[in-house]
Amino acid sequence: MQTIDNSILSRICGSGAGSVFSPNRFLDLGSRSAVGVALHRLVKAGKIRRIRRGLYDSPRSNPIIGQTAPDIMATVRALMDGSHAQWQFTGAYAANALGLSDQVPAKVIILTDGVPRRVALGKLMLVFRRAAPRNLLGAGTRAGLVIQALRYLKGSPDMPKHISKLKKDLDARTKKDLAALTPKLPAWMRPLAQEITQS
Repeated sequence: MQTIDNSILSRICGSGAGSVFSPNRFLDLGSRSAVGVALHRLVKAGKIRRIRRGLYDSPRSNPIIGQTAPDIMATVRALMDGSHAQWQFTGAYAANALGLSDQVPAKVIILTDGVPRRVALGKLMLVFRRAAPRNLLGAGTRAGLVIQALRYLKGSPDMPKHISKLKKDLDARTKKDLAALTPKLPAWMRPLAQEITQS
């Protein structure tokens, strides 16, 4: 195996199973062409998986189903890497990622101030939708994910249960970030955020 292959593989292994990456992540190891050829060799050797053009992952394995689907959050991070655009998951996926919903959407909506686009990952569709700054509070953070989940779950009869779960599950950093954003939230959401963040 070539030296560049080993260097790339070593960096991938350091990120752990489920990590998603583009060739840009390895351009300090060689030219774009050399990196592309090395990634192709690693795919052929079964060391990594090609998700789509310009996107690869280190697949996780499951004893029952074998290789699992690419990690959605890691995939979006890789797609947005280097774009300098803000982004945030919304809707059903935000609620699912926080354990507030069992619904796994076939279409994941990502709000962004960057370029709107659609990215197909097998049967899953990632839809990047242009959004105003007020809808990107906490973009890219777990606190932002909470805000989007609360927006999606507005009016749910299970809201008290969801608030209780978030209060129990969220780490101190996320609660601190959410508390800082609370004054900027819609009026109906502020009491919910305050309940989640109070000790």
